[in-house]
Parts: sequence; C-alpha cells; structure tokens
Amino acid sequence: MTASQPITPELRAWIIEQATAGVSAENVFKAMCDAGWNEDVAESAMEKVLTEHLQNLHGADTEITTIIQRPLPEPKLGDAPGSINVGDRDVNVLLTMKHPRVVVFGNLLSDDECDAIINAARPRMKRSLTVETKTGGEEVNADRTSDGMFFQREEIPVVATLERRIARLLNWPENHGEGLQVLHYQPGAEYKPHYDYFDPTQPGTPTILKRGGQRVGTLVIYLNNPEAGGGTSFPDVGVEVAPRRGNAVFFSYAAPDPSTKTLHGGSPVVRGEKWIATKWLRESEFK
Repeated sequence: MTASQPITPELRAWIIEQATAGVSAENVFKAMCDAGWNEDVAESAMEKVLTEHLQNLHGADTEITTIIQRPLPEPKLGDAPGSINVGDRDVNVLLTMKHPRVVVFGNLLSDDECDAIINAARPRMKRSLTVETKTGGEEVNADRTSDGMFFQREEIPVVATLERRIARLLNWPENHGEGLQVLHYQPGAEYKPHYDYFDPTQPGTPTILKRGGQRVGTLVIYLNNPEAGGGTSFPDVGVEVAPRRGNAVFFSYAAPDPSTKTLHGGSPVVRGEKWIATKWLRESEFK
C-alpha cells in the first residue's frame, strides 16, 4: 500500500474489530506497517476510523481513550504525594483530576527563573500563530490574540534546566517535547477554547505528525501574576486554573478526540498582562 491508499470498508472493519477485541494500538499499527502502510498514514487511519466509529455509537458511553491505548506522560501520583522531587527542587501537587487528566503544580520555577525566561523571550515576540491542519503549516488565527516565540530545546541554560525538570516531573523523555513556547497576553487578549492535539481528519495532519507523532500532553507554566483574568479554563468540566507565577497546569490526552475532555482556553486578561510558557509533548522524538 502507498501513502495515498484509501481506507476501504474492509480495513475499517478490521481496525474496529482489532481494537474492540483488546488488541493494543501498537500491535495494530505494526500489522498495518508490515502490510506496507506508511507509518504516518497508518496512524492517521487508525485514529480517523476509531474516532468516526465512536461518533456513530450514538450515546454509547464507550470512550476512545479506552480503545486507543498509548503511553502517556504522567507524574508519579500513586501514593498521593504533596510534592514531587525533580532533582533540584520539590514541585508541589496542588490539584489532580482523572478525567480530564489535569494536574496543577506549584513551585516549578523560581521568580528569578520566570524573569530570565521573560527577559530572554521579550525581544523575539511576534504575533502568535496556530498550526494549519489543512496544509501542515501555520497561520494567524483570530481566536488567538497573543504574541509569542519559541526557544529551541536547551537553547539557554534556564530553558535547559526547565526541560530537565519537566522530563522528571512527567516521566517523559526530553526529546519527546517541542521547543518551549513563550506567550504574552495584553489586556483583552485571549485564546478561545480549543484542543491541542492534531485533528486526524485534516489533510495536513500526516505532514505534522512526521516531526514526532501526535501530541499527547500539554504543560502551561505561568511566568507572572496578571492583576485580573487570564486563567486556563476547561469548559467541558467547569474548571478554571488561576495563573500564579511559578505554577503550572498539566493535561494529557490519550487520543485526538473530544472524549478526552481537554477542550481548554486562555481566558481574557482583564487587567495587567500575562506571560506563560507552554511545553507540548509528543508521542515520539520531536525533530
């Protein structure tokens, strides 16, 4: 099969049969690649078929997260710790939710580290872009009214230190993360509710996935304290995380599907300004 191979009714039925029988996504993926599928197209086909299948169940309470099983970044919370040691500091655990998987952390960064990241990012800020899933490129999006920039991995010492902490905190390899993005929101600026995963039904998604596979988790780090507004909201569950300097909110998504309940947004800044750093985590090495 080639990268342009269509999803036939027979293939669709086979993917659903394997998944509902409990065959792991890894084994289904391997079987498709062994049959000649391009890796990116095989993954996209699996996600598209299973997403559509669940949407057609009309009210069934089965979730795609129970069908597609893949490793996920996850802090060690088995014994409900009050903090997690990440090598050079203890990061506090302030809140945990199972569905959606949301964890709020405190003391991830010091005040000096927050200032260092802001000062290094400030001269490079430009109007924020979003991924354009129809082509795999980037575009200005009216829903996102902030300025931003990206650091390369380990570009400066404070970023390298933060990336090591994140890897230990979330049990996820450093090279499975995109470069750290810093965002600046002025009064009135916001990012309307959206998902961070790449929509498998869009034609540009296979191109995006070539750099490291699907996104599986997000860590939003607050670098300052806005005077009012600027929280991170999760509309599906009625939760909003207040932006507090040095704190962070983590959420993961086992599949690129709304059943993960990871719809989220950056609420408008009412007074003051907001600085955040975002780390997106991929399922494989990001190149």
